[in-house]
Amino acid sequence: MQRALLRGASTAEAARYALEQMPRADALPLPAQPVETNGSKAAVEDGEVPSRLARRLSTAALAMDDGAVQRMLADAICELGVLHAWASVIDPVLTALGARWRGVHAGAEVEYLLAECVYAALVRATPVLDEPRNQRPVLLACVPEERDNMPVYALAAALAGRRVGAQLFGIALPAEVLAVAVRRSAPAAVVLWAHRSDADPRLFARLARGRQRSRLFACGPGWDPGLLPPKVELLPDLAAAASRVEHVLVGAPR
Repeated sequence: MQRALLRGASTAEAARYALEQMPRADALPLPAQPVETNGSKAAVEDGEVPSRLARRLSTAALAMDDGAVQRMLADAICELGVLHAWASVIDPVLTALGARWRGVHAGAEVEYLLAECVYAALVRATPVLDEPRNQRPVLLACVPEERDNMPVYALAAALAGRRVGAQLFGIALPAEVLAVAVRRSAPAAVVLWAHRSDADPRLFARLARGRQRSRLFACGPGWDPGLLPPKVELLPDLAAAASRVEHVLVGAPR
């Protein structure tokens, strides 16, 4: 697409050229197990549905058609559920586009457009709960200076779909601000997301100070399991995080 743009092609023409040159979206890694869709089990045979949705999402993003991108995201979340749509469609497409444009300027706007649309789609997929099943919220936040904050939006949407109330801080807060937020919110649990590998486990000690005790969870690939404090539970991915937090806060799923 960058080469086509430099030759003077329009954005749409460059997008068509790029689609002809790039690998098919169904080459993206896809889980084969059944997935949750609106609270029921749905078998996605051979990844056919995620592959189709990923191809459509990639096409819309490369054409810079934000309306189509929003529709594709809504379709993916509706058909697969938030967590499976994130893992098998949204995150792989974001990753593929980010890798393609890394280090260049022409074409990076595609990734930015898609990211903005994903934020909006995840917020729309997060219902406002009048009567959550948990009396005290779960606080979801990124570690300080974390740039990959989109997964916490997906986790908040997944928990809300299970009627588990969460307090979300999508912007990475400084450690001292995060500690104050925990003390004032008195959450039943705190989940800290880290993608970068230099996440500081000492942050949990700051959050544990005070009279109110919360269950502490570390989520994401940025944590070193061997360095986490004994009372901090590691959650390897968003699906595990949603299930574990629901179980700890309210027991069996409904």
